[in-house]
Amino acid sequence: MPELADDVAAVFAGDGPLSQTVPDFEPREAQRQMASAVAGALQDGGVLLAEAGTGTGKTLAYLVPAILSGQRVLVSTGTKNLQEQIVQKDLPVLAEALDKTFTATVMKGRGNYLCLHRFQALRTGGLPRQQRLGGFGGRGNEVDERILLPILDAWASRTETGDRAELDELPEDLPLWSDISASAENCLGTECPQYRECFVTRMRERAAASDLVIVNHHLLFADAAVRQSAYGEVIPDCQAAILDEAHQLEDVATQYFGIVVSNYRVEDLARDAVRAATSWPDRDRADDVRRMAERVEDRGRHFFDQLEPRRRGTGEERARVTAEALADVQEPGRALIGVLDGLEASIQLLKEAPSDPGAAAPPATLDDLLSIASRAGAVRAELTILLRASDPDYVFFLELRHRGVFLRAAPIDVSQIVRENLLERFATTVLTSATLTVEGRFDYLRGRLGIRRATEIRLASEFDFRRQAVLYLPRRMPSPKEASYADAVARECQALLQCSEGRAFVLFTSYAMLRAVEPVLATTLDYPILVQGRAPRSALLAEFRQTPHAVLLATSSFWQGVDVVGDALSCVIIDKLPFASPGDPITSARMEAMTDQGADPFADYQVPLAILTLLQGLGRLIRHRQDRGLLAVLDPRLRTMGYGRRFLASLPPAPITHDLDAVRRFFAAGTGSLGVD
Repeated sequence: MPELADDVAAVFAGDGPLSQTVPDFEPREAQRQMASAVAGALQDGGVLLAEAGTGTGKTLAYLVPAILSGQRVLVSTGTKNLQEQIVQKDLPVLAEALDKTFTATVMKGRGNYLCLHRFQALRTGGLPRQQRLGGFGGRGNEVDERILLPILDAWASRTETGDRAELDELPEDLPLWSDISASAENCLGTECPQYRECFVTRMRERAAASDLVIVNHHLLFADAAVRQSAYGEVIPDCQAAILDEAHQLEDVATQYFGIVVSNYRVEDLARDAVRAATSWPDRDRADDVRRMAERVEDRGRHFFDQLEPRRRGTGEERARVTAEALADVQEPGRALIGVLDGLEASIQLLKEAPSDPGAAAPPATLDDLLSIASRAGAVRAELTILLRASDPDYVFFLELRHRGVFLRAAPIDVSQIVRENLLERFATTVLTSATLTVEGRFDYLRGRLGIRRATEIRLASEFDFRRQAVLYLPRRMPSPKEASYADAVARECQALLQCSEGRAFVLFTSYAMLRAVEPVLATTLDYPILVQGRAPRSALLAEFRQTPHAVLLATSSFWQGVDVVGDALSCVIIDKLPFASPGDPITSARMEAMTDQGADPFADYQVPLAILTLLQGLGRLIRHRQDRGLLAVLDPRLRTMGYGRRFLASLPPAPITHDLDAVRRFFAAGTGSLGVD
């Protein structure tokens, strides 16, 4: 591809195809440099680390060389939203601008797609209603089923993709969807009677014939984790991979290369076994399976009830466990393992019933039941590992989430996992994000992801932070460890929000601080207050954009992947430096491992991770050349602690003020005038 770099440069030229196609297109040197670097990586192979500041236009900078390269390229994003943006906005522009025909397929996780086989089984009464809606999780809803089944039926007959995103009226948390989705755990693979018509099969066939395959990081690592399993890969082989929002990779890899057994998983297994047994023609054998499934449900309820009191009332969501800490649940755990083994064995004893030409096909086939047996065996094996809690390469912990109880194991170090399952899988791998470096260096990311050799490029933001923003650091604040800190945060927020007239995100590092500050702001400000947790994330964002002078109080899920352009968001306030809690099981295990290796876990892990997280949070503010606003970090440690210099060195180059009057002048001044010395 000796001419690739020249072709890419021509696309981004001032008189090139993008300038003729995209309204208000402006040639950007940083975008051109990134596109050139990606073209070089696609031509020469290897790993490219590309930090591209906000406003670079990095999506087009990697899509253009990917399309022109003639290779099949995998593009993985941090969110489904960016997937949709690429397909609905960016690729149509490039299809018009480029003198090259190309194809692209979006792939999501299996759970997003309808399983035709399971949907048919549900419609034909594979499980009596009271059994389908029961179980110790209490997640069923008969009213939802009555209303939504006809909607699903009509949609299933016309959809081309089977993607649940097509159904705006389908609630995000609908329990029924888990019954009919094409999740890997439920999949029969090539043994499924509807394998050829399967939406996942058809999605993969389209992807295998496409030039661009657009996925998200969760699917990328889920696919990597199951490539050696009976389910095989979903994502087709590609020559190159471009990983956008690459700062998320360590967290996602940690999630998908761990193991987890939950009350939900055991409940679903027991429910599916009862459903299949209810429709099985050989009643004697079917009754054995049903009785064993009921024992799995009963033993599962008892086991998770024994686990749950360890965490309730502590105010924490996750707690590390050891084999010693699990000593008094070994007996109920072994009882659950025993009935899981019994369920698997009882299914293995089933034989195909003699066929009756005049009878309707039963909703459950032998393959359905054998799949359930395989699931029982997998839960049994994973629960055995979890109860031993002895693998030194993993951290074991208990997590409570709503009514879910999860016993988990996660890898402490994913660097080798990422290198072997991702970086070495492709001839070319491009990792890009607005936040990859700490103090101008890629060392932290390289170490966390096992990157040995790479080409590096850093591109500054195209935004003029000296003109568009001001960074406020209060002069007097108590230590975050003091009881008075929450009151001080509330006072500062109140004053700053009056300066900005609302139009703000207030991002907290904990729910406890959010709950402490919220009532003060709600009773002292006249602006609409929106609070995370009171509505779905997407609904809160939509309401924020549509509500003049709104203030959104939120925690971690709003620190990244949120884009609000214009005056609706003119202020971002962060209560504390976002250090990962040393009490978190994964964080504590990683810090211990670094100490054992002679490293400084605070300086080499916690500080760099907090810097990248802080940059993501502050990055919510300036999303366009016309955006203008206030960044505020209330934590005094930026000024009082030695490591504060490392944070300040990494922050956007906005002028710093400690004076509220200067903030007022900034908001009073016209565009282009800071009013800050």
